[in-house]
Amino acid sequence: MPSPQTLTSFLSQNLPQKSRAQLRTSVLPTLLTSITRVAQCLRESQDIQAAGSQNTSGDTQLNVDLATNEIVHAAVRTCPSIISASSEEDEGENAVQHDAGVQPHQEGEEQYAVAFDPLDGSSIIPANWSVGTIIGIWDGTSALHQPARKKQIAAILGVLGPRTTAIVAIHLPELGSPLCFEVGLSSSTADILVIRESVSYLTPEAIKTRYFAPANLRAAAQDPRYKALIDHFIEKEYTLRYSGGLVPDIYHSLIKGHGVYVSPVTSKSHAKLRLLYEVAPIALIIECAGGRAADPASGEDILAKSVGDVDQRSGLICGTLEEVLMCIEMLV
Repeated sequence: MPSPQTLTSFLSQNLPQKSRAQLRTSVLPTLLTSITRVAQCLRESQDIQAAGSQNTSGDTQLNVDLATNEIVHAAVRTCPSIISASSEEDEGENAVQHDAGVQPHQEGEEQYAVAFDPLDGSSIIPANWSVGTIIGIWDGTSALHQPARKKQIAAILGVLGPRTTAIVAIHLPELGSPLCFEVGLSSSTADILVIRESVSYLTPEAIKTRYFAPANLRAAAQDPRYKALIDHFIEKEYTLRYSGGLVPDIYHSLIKGHGVYVSPVTSKSHAKLRLLYEVAPIALIIECAGGRAADPASGEDILAKSVGDVDQRSGLICGTLEEVLMCIEMLV
């Protein structure tokens, strides 16, 4: 079996050499390395406790939320082409205050905005379950008020579990087709390794086991349509794979090549997921893998939206094309 390619080699072969040099040599490697450091921080944090503060969404912050947030921000400050950044743990989108000696790029050069959730899944961290890091990379100086399908050009879904891995999606107009690949992250190796050069959903005829991940199962008692959908999964003998962690549940479907994740919206259960930090990056990865991501309230494609503000919320249906279409027909 041939040895895995390094990230440097893989990106050199697949990304434009000149127009996206910073994305290739600085932005992606630096952000992926920051996920390695987030994983190290989490593994070394034995005393998980509330930090005594809340983020702008009203969620109680843990000490590890704050620590890992600073890890990603520290990485961002070293990248001259990242002009603005926003985090689920911060207030709004802000200009990056680069480290001393780092000259930020000016208009006419490569410029990016990043939006990230440094530690998604805080509620299951005390149980020592897998959690994740989600990062969206946007073309230009802001991620706000931009058409997501056109301006969000890359996304990273990192899993902090027994292994630290990440799925990376890149969708650029200058590429013939999008990239979606998996990397292994380790502090013991100098190079990031591409362990799967193509991540994609299986064709319907190749699927042997069908998976479903129903978030907020209590909503089935509030909405007969959602209950009917859950009953459909059970009657058709789908396999349940739901941990309560958004990242590992989405990641599972991508690695298995099949699965549908549903975070519903009902009259009592309002949209919870943040469009900028969670839903839009995941939607890009899902589409680059050949799937679909839609709003369960309207059936609209997630990437057809623009992000109006950092706290804009959305439900989410994502996975293989045929499963998402079936869910939309039953829920909308």
